[in-house]
Amino acid sequence: MKFTEFKKSLDGGVAPVYLLEGEEAYFHASAEKTLRERCVQQPSLNDVRLEGESLKGDALASFRDSLYVYPFLSEKRLVRVYGLYPTEREYETYLARYFADPCPTTVLLIVNAQKKSGAADLKKKPNVTYVDCSRADEDTVCRWITGTTRRAGVKTEGDAALALAQFCSCDMARVSRETEKLMLLVGAGGTVTRAIVEENVYRSAEYKIYEMTQAASRRSFAAFSEILGDLIEKGFDETAALGALSSHFRTLYDVSAMSGSDAEIAKALGIKPYAVQKNRETAARFGKERVEAFYLRLYELSCASKSGQMSKESALKEAVAKIFFE
Repeated sequence: MKFTEFKKSLDGGVAPVYLLEGEEAYFHASAEKTLRERCVQQPSLNDVRLEGESLKGDALASFRDSLYVYPFLSEKRLVRVYGLYPTEREYETYLARYFADPCPTTVLLIVNAQKKSGAADLKKKPNVTYVDCSRADEDTVCRWITGTTRRAGVKTEGDAALALAQFCSCDMARVSRETEKLMLLVGAGGTVTRAIVEENVYRSAEYKIYEMTQAASRRSFAAFSEILGDLIEKGFDETAALGALSSHFRTLYDVSAMSGSDAEIAKALGIKPYAVQKNRETAARFGKERVEAFYLRLYELSCASKSGQMSKESALKEAVAKIFFE
């Protein structure tokens, strides 16, 4: 299940084993807090944290046996394991018996930030509830924002939720903090509008880079210069700026050169169909040959900067000249 479905799933009861898989640390912390509040009393005695890298061989057997420890003055005992990647053989030898018949008073929470080659696929094992904690997309973040504010008696307009998600680059830790701030700002019964978001939420560097590349696509030199200047003033590197421009024009070139539907191209490039549609429109305005020339020159300048053949400042200046003044 997606993380956004996690809390609702608890209405049917707490499962014996959870596997959180993905890099979004906010989802990990939120799931831990929810489970602790839902079924653990006396956390100092009934909330155990372990590091999976220490659980090898016989240590796995000891760990399995510890899962049968009865909770003390609590409904359940929470055992959190971070980075548990047993091989299939280790799983069958030490853990299969527990997963087949888990202790009813223990909640085993496995937190794996990423998948690991050679490890058993725990999400396919019996009694495991899998929760996808990969970085959320804009749609998921927007639903989270509107749902959170609605429960607090605050209305959030659709374009305001989208702006907040984009300004925070879908970083859920920051989205959560900014959402709390905006709810306090407008108060119960208030409405979060896009204007309020734009006035009170700082755009992340990632979003500013997106705005910079879009300004380059529009060939709006004034907007581009303002955004680039702000980024560099805050420590952004010229080489990174050139890399971002090169990557953007490569995407424009790719969508202009590829055939197929927006959905097919989106799947191949790992982006959304809407992004393919907008990039195709932008590429069409430039023309395929011009987009290709921009990309090849920007890539050449990026390589020259990284190899030391040109200074990063000179390479970026030449890139700007290529985009805006040729």
